[in-house]
Amino acid sequence: MREQSVDCLVAIGGGSTTGLAKALAVRTGLPQVIVPTTYAGSEVTSVLGETEDGRKTTRSGPHILPETVVYDVDLALGLPVAVSVTSAVNAMAHAVEALYAPKVDPEAREDLLRAARLAGDCLGAVGMGLHHKLCPTLGGAFDMPHAATHTVVLPHVMAYNAPAVPEVMFRIAQALGTDDAARGVHDLVVGVAGPTSLRELDMAEADLAPAAGLATAKPYPNPPEPERQGVEILLVDAWHGRRPAPRPEGR
Repeated sequence: MREQSVDCLVAIGGGSTTGLAKALAVRTGLPQVIVPTTYAGSEVTSVLGETEDGRKTTRSGPHILPETVVYDVDLALGLPVAVSVTSAVNAMAHAVEALYAPKVDPEAREDLLRAARLAGDCLGAVGMGLHHKLCPTLGGAFDMPHAATHTVVLPHVMAYNAPAVPEVMFRIAQALGTDDAARGVHDLVVGVAGPTSLRELDMAEADLAPAAGLATAKPYPNPPEPERQGVEILLVDAWHGRRPAPRPEGR
């Protein structure tokens, strides 16, 4: 990039493409023009995640936030349905955390782009809880696919957190037209043929306990405070693809 005297970064693609632009921008100070083709929401956050030696770390700051974002629904029309599903649930994860932090047509994809943008705003404006600690841990340490992992894990983190934030889960359940928020998200994923288990994403069962340890090694805000045994149980349920069940707080 320096050899070619580049004076601007233009990224057309999903969250990984946007992340690369951010990584280059933070090292060079170059302005960014981001054209999203998925529903990652990364284009409106000042957060950068990078993996080195099997560990994913994140940093944030105003110098990371892209200066210009262009949304064009036509560029999202070719996104495969399976990728659309996991990307959209990944965006839903941003919105869910912010509260306590078949073929679709162009109109539906327009709605998804708008929703992903707003969900990305949520992620950039508030701290990240257990879900956004756990999924990057799985991605960085165990090479799990980003959006698909978010899709599988989100309902189980919601079930884990539900006893501590019942009013939040009630609002989500109302929006989904169901009586249980975590199960509602799980059923939504099932209904659109999205992934529901870490096993189908090729995560080894033997990695569940180490992953729980990594995800609870340092304290961070979450209702309730993450506890290793409870997080391991959460991961076991996610690995098997079980429908989330109500659980006592922190267990």
